Parts: sequence; structure tokens; C-alpha cells
Amino acid sequence: MDINHEYAAHQSALMQAGLAGCEDQRRHQLIKASRIAGRISAFQRELGAAAACAWSAAHLLAVPQSSTPSH
Repeated sequence: MDINHEYAAHQSALMQAGLAGCEDQRRHQLIKASRIAGRISAFQRELGAAAACAWSAAHLLAVPQSSTPSH
């Protein structure tokens, strides 16, 4: 795994979510970011990386709990 590529893809998905024109696009990008974060977390756990715990929790927070806009 190219971890830098995954980090960049995660950041891109979060930025695209912020720029989304509708709630469906926003949700799609947040789900994408969450999946990427899951891959990063799994990779880090396999390596025994200390940051893995933070990614495990962070990717769960990426998916919105309600459809209410946060702006």
C-alpha cells in the first residue's frame, strides 16, 4: 500500500464532501473517506503503528449521523 496515496485520497474525499452540491454527493464522499480511513487503519494495525487507534476512531466519525447540514 502506498500510504501517502491513501492519505491524499482521504483528504481529497473530505474536501470533495465539503464542496458537494447536494447531501447525496456529500454523503457519498464521506463514505468514501471512511472506507479509505478503514484501509489506512488496517494497514497501520498490521504494522503495529501507534497512530492506528486514532484512524480506527476517526473513520467512524466521518459518516454523518444525520442529514442536517453543518453550515
